[in-house]
Parts: sequence; structure tokens; C-alpha cells
Amino acid sequence: MRGVVTTSTGNMAQGVAYMARSLGVPATIVVPDNASATKLEAVERMGGSIVRVPWERWWAAVESGSPKEAAEEIEGFFVHPVRDLPVMAGNGTIGLELVEQLDGIDAVLIDWGGGGLTTGIASALRGLSQATKVCVCEPDTGAPVTAALANDGVAVPVPFTPSFVDGAGSGSLLPEMWEHARPLVSGSFPISLEETAAAVKLLLERGRIVAEGAAALPVAAALSGAAGGGRIVCIVSGGNIDSSRLAEILAGRVPD
Repeated sequence: MRGVVTTSTGNMAQGVAYMARSLGVPATIVVPDNASATKLEAVERMGGSIVRVPWERWWAAVESGSPKEAAEEIEGFFVHPVRDLPVMAGNGTIGLELVEQLDGIDAVLIDWGGGGLTTGIASALRGLSQATKVCVCEPDTGAPVTAALANDGVAVPVPFTPSFVDGAGSGSLLPEMWEHARPLVSGSFPISLEETAAAVKLLLERGRIVAEGAAALPVAAALSGAAGGGRIVCIVSGGNIDSSRLAEILAGRVPD
């Protein structure tokens, strides 16, 4: 068997590598060149093979649904990191848990990478807690959802600069994911890298929670007051941040 393949900045990659190891099949993970070393080391500990490519080629593979856009020699069963229905359904269990554990949720803030996390959680909330708003959080270095909402819901390309927020932000939206998410999303907040780094620092110092850049976006949005008042839930989705980047943040600097 040729095994399984996914394209990921490292979080989905760890799940795929873990399951491949459990099944006794090889896992090949295509990652962009700004992916966290901490994430990649975790993938390799689970037996996954890393193929590192420039961000543009990696995103082309995500958009097309074919890892061969990144590297022609790659073979295996492709697990799309966001748009496969089982992936979205798995993310939806987070929404189910929120409703089971909390009453009267006014808004849920979610970082947007490709849209699978948002679509899954928002779909569950639409069925069980229709009064709850779902808002997307993006780095302002690449905020295509914010641009689409400002353009009457029509997706448009935006400038994008890779950063330490490697799990969120891009120059465009995956059309099918935006089609799923558009009726479920109430708003979007572009967050500066400075605000994001400050949220990473705050989560660690006050909550003893290690959050990677993308995971800190919702907290930064909530702290800014952009989401308003009431009961606000922040989805802190990932703690895989390089120790060198974390050290810079704790020293009051914004890493590359």
C-alpha cells in the first residue's frame, strides 16, 4: 500500500501521521516552508515523512486537492486537510461539546486556515444554538474572509505575507469551503501580528496555556472588544509553536 498523504502546516499532519502509524501504513506530509519546526518534529516522531515546499506550491496543492501540484513524485491516498466531509464532521464535535457544556453562548471566535474548522463548528451550532454568532479571526497579513465579507460575500484575492501565524491566513479562499461557511459566518476580524503575539504571551503568563499563532487569534480578537460583550468562546486550536518563536514573544518581540 502506498500509504496516505496530506497537505498541512503541521496540526492536521500529526493526526494523519498518528493514524497511519496505528494502521501500519506510511504517511507523507507536504508542508509549506514557513511551517513550525516543532510541528514537523512531532510528525517525524510519529513516523511521518516530511516534504517541504515553497508556500505557493503548497497552497496550490491545497487548492487543487492534489499533492502532485507540490511534488510530482508523491503518491498515496490523499486526505484533504479541510474540505473532506469526515474532517469537517470531526471538527463539528467541538460545537457539540460547547452546547453541552455552556448555555447562552453569544459568539464563538475561530481562526480561519482553510475553513474546515469553522465550517464544522458553525454547522453544529447552527443546528443546536442558532442565536450564537460565529466569527472568523485572521492575521491581517492575509485576510481573505474579511475581504469577501466586505465585498458582499464574493471572494477576492488579497495580499498575503507568510508569518509566524503559520496555521491561518492566505491570499485566497477555497471556493467550496467558502460556499459552506458563508451562510454560517456572522463576521470576521483581521488581527495584527503584534496583537497576536501579545495574546500568545498573555495565554502563557496568565493561563499557563501554550498557544501557537493561529490559536491566539480568537483571544486577541476578544481582547480587542471586536466581538462585543456577553459570553464569548475562543477556540484555541493548537499549541505547536517553536520554542525560539515563543522566547521572542515572551521577550516582547514579534517573531518572523
